[in-house]
Amino acid sequence: MVSDSHLFFAEISLDLSKGEYSRGLDKLESVAGMFNNSYSYHLLFGRALKGKGRYSEALESFKTCCRIAPHNQVAWKEVLETHFLSLQPSCDDLTAELEKISLALAGFEPPQESETSDPTPLNEQKKPFSDEELIPVPTESLAMLFTEQGAFNKAIQVYNELIEINPSKSETYQQTIATLRNRI
Repeated sequence: MVSDSHLFFAEISLDLSKGEYSRGLDKLESVAGMFNNSYSYHLLFGRALKGKGRYSEALESFKTCCRIAPHNQVAWKEVLETHFLSLQPSCDDLTAELEKISLALAGFEPPQESETSDPTPLNEQKKPFSDEELIPVPTESLAMLFTEQGAFNKAIQVYNELIEINPSKSETYQQTIATLRNRI
């Protein structure tokens, strides 16, 4: 039984910082049922699993963190990092792909035409990416940044997602959306 959860989690955090993922994982698994609703438990458990290369399990643990504390950006960052780690090919696949690229580059000849020196139009420079592209982690800061850049449709999209995430602020977000629509 754990008498002080803060000390317990600090000890595991120290294990993980030393790269002792198995040791931390063993300690966490021994008290699994005690911390079902603990953000710290699931975060450390996910990090230990990630350290062991068990990405799909780690991803589930980080998603649990996001459900427990949806506004905590640490867990969202871990979800994204782990998701991309889980997509990485194995070393053999990567080596084979690099061989294919090397062969293709060996026969590459650059085009004879040179690029024009026409500058990119200002309206294209301000647009960070298309309005259809999904935002993996919508935040108020991101919505404000889109507004400053003149990407009003993208800002509106982020505010609409924030309404679902944080319904208590929906009235404020709705007012901001109305203001942005007037600026379009």
